Amino acid sequence: MNDIRIRTAAPADLDTVLAFWKEAAEGTSISDDRDGVARLLDRDPESLLLAERGDELAGTVIAGFDGWRCHLYRLAVHPGHRRRGVATALLAAAEERFTALGGRRGDAMVLDENGLAHHAWSAAGYERQPQWSRWVKPLRP
Repeated sequence: MNDIRIRTAAPADLDTVLAFWKEAAEGTSISDDRDGVARLLDRDPESLLLAERGDELAGTVIAGFDGWRCHLYRLAVHPGHRRRGVATALLAAAEERFTALGGRRGDAMVLDENGLAHHAWSAAGYERQPQWSRWVKPLRP
């Protein structure tokens, strides 16, 4: 795991991250575009964490904190780097960030059908809360 470098994304990383998500992430989001990710970085420049091995992007996670809750999105690891500690390193960095900001609990958005993700989140100590449902309303077409 010590060959993994975690850093925050910069505006210059936007295209690389978007291309990476198309290959490594499950599902798509209405915010998966250049403007959406740019707004994220403008509002919270340290929220998008990148894991790199050498010059290669190996994984991502968005660790957003709104002052009350710690939210995790877009934990994605390139298929060629899975089961090599990338997700563990990203989640450790996200949790360190949350703790430094005063966060008390992290929650993750995970697709119901993403069995690989369920295993990874469980292994990292996260538990599914079946009493909650996500309610969504797109704000623009």
